[in-house]
Amino acid sequence: MSDLKLGGIYKHYKGMNYKVHDIAKHSETLEWYVIYECLYENPEGKIWIRPMRMFLESVVIDGKSVPRFAYIGDQKGKERF
Repeated sequence: MSDLKLGGIYKHYKGMNYKVHDIAKHSETLEWYVIYECLYENPEGKIWIRPMRMFLESVVIDGKSVPRFAYIGDQKGKERF
C-alpha cells in the first residue's frame, strides 16, 4: 500500500514530531486515512487524522520539494537521519 511505518515517528516539514498509530478507511469514500499523535503539547488536540495521500505527499518549500512528513525513527528511539 505504501511505505508508511505504523508506530513510526515522523517530522512534519514545519519541524514538529508525530507518531503514526494506525490507518483507517473511510466508510463512504473508501479513502485511506492516517491516524497520528502530536508528540508535543497542542491545545487543539492530541490525536489527528489526515488522508494518506496527503500525509505521504511532498510539498514545495522555498522552491524545493520536501516530504510533508518525513520518517525519522520508531517508538523504540531508533532514528534515521
